Amino acid sequence: MRVMIAEDSALLREGLVRLLAEEGHVVAAAVGDAEALLVAVAAEPPDIVVVDVRMPPTHTDEGLRAALRIRERHPGTAVLVLSQYVERRYATELLGGSSEGVGYLLKDRVMQVEEFLAALERVGAGGTAFDPEVVRRLLARGARTDPLHGLTPRERDVLALMAQGCTNAAIAQQLYVSQSAVEKHTNAIFDKFGLTGTTGYSRRVLAVLRHLSAPAEG
Repeated sequence: MRVMIAEDSALLREGLVRLLAEEGHVVAAAVGDAEALLVAVAAEPPDIVVVDVRMPPTHTDEGLRAALRIRERHPGTAVLVLSQYVERRYATELLGGSSEGVGYLLKDRVMQVEEFLAALERVGAGGTAFDPEVVRRLLARGARTDPLHGLTPRERDVLALMAQGCTNAAIAQQLYVSQSAVEKHTNAIFDKFGLTGTTGYSRRVLAVLRHLSAPAEG
């Protein structure tokens, strides 16, 4: 894939460049701020952008805003956001439009090379990838205000893996259950979310969006 990287840490940026090049990807640009990323993408949009949320000059949400702008102006470009922390609002905003070709990983996940590369490939192919810790935090809200309180623990496990972009077969393998059992749980989730009138893939995306957009406790 043709990849662009926006990361203000020179050490991490160079590490990503080397890793992706070794894996056969073409790193078209590697920059240290959001403005430079937007210029590079406008000149020749890549297949996927890997972008840090916090970058100069304010180190708040420059990367996120750049990611949103890229998805608006270049919908064919996938976006994989890296963040040091679980920032729920950012994940929700990123998924506010189309949820195809989008991912949100904690930076620590980069160190788990195989998982990071698998997520990169999945997002670049139009799928989704959310860090397990991000999903765990999102699902940890209290039952009183959590619209997901009607799900069973096993359905929550299935939904968490759906959010990470796993297929039913992959979910079955990770949970040590049959694929038909996973299909039963996913259908139960769709029913509880009222997602009965759309196609299967759209319902998976909508189910993930439903829990990402749910209000946090307090």
